[in-house]
Amino acid sequence: MTTASTLNCKGKLLSLDDPIVMGILNVTPDSFFDGGQYQQVDNILKQTEKMLLEGAEIIDVGGMSSRPGAAIISEEEELKRVVPIIEKISEKFSETIISIDTVRAKVAREAIRAGAAIVNDISAGKIDENLYKTVAELGVPYILMHMQGKPENMQNQPQYTDVVLEVMDFFIAEIAKLRALGIKDIVLDPGFGFGKTVDHNFWLLKKMHVFKTLELPILAGISRKSMICKTLNVHPINALNGTTALHVVALQQGAKILRAHDVKEAVEVIKLHRKIETAHG
Repeated sequence: MTTASTLNCKGKLLSLDDPIVMGILNVTPDSFFDGGQYQQVDNILKQTEKMLLEGAEIIDVGGMSSRPGAAIISEEEELKRVVPIIEKISEKFSETIISIDTVRAKVAREAIRAGAAIVNDISAGKIDENLYKTVAELGVPYILMHMQGKPENMQNQPQYTDVVLEVMDFFIAEIAKLRALGIKDIVLDPGFGFGKTVDHNFWLLKKMHVFKTLELPILAGISRKSMICKTLNVHPINALNGTTALHVVALQQGAKILRAHDVKEAVEVIKLHRKIETAHG
């Protein structure tokens, strides 16, 4: 039996009693931080092994950039980028839990067939109307993320009356749809940087604990994002220190998954946070 703190990933049970790290593996030429770095199979497998050795519990494979202004690539191109890589990772690191970062039902289906075990969707099924139904048929965990607009226009003056309340209302409505389809394992992602200003992002992070009332695991995807870079006036390459600082806050606010480019540092944050949580005189 699965609970809110356990994800059933095609028979592999992933405990979220303690926070874990999801390592980011972008096999794209244009992602905002690591675009183009991981397109050769050898480099991809080396980076995967590095993240696993550093303590990543999930490897999140994405074949289409979702940075602000990014265009949606063809389904064929996305499949060509992700499916062979998932097959290679599954073959070499057979115990690894892989998530597929996609907005498309066919890509999700083919990725799961190739060895992935979680669907991570930034669009909440809004780009491909068949995605929710496909996830239900596949019987795998689903990461539900909030985004205002689409990647190509999401940062064109995003507006909210109350960003926390609106994200909460969104979660409640979408969870009901997913449950109605029989999807059991759901992870919530507030969508930092997806149709939100810097102020929206920080308020959402400060109040992220309110989503714990939904009794589902929360994922924080803040690694090297513009909320850090714009505040500190740094390039993403120099945003590790800021990322680490906000990872501490995310854990304090109830995050169970840190989606990170830098696995070692994120794992260290979790260890130190756990030490604080269990400290006694």
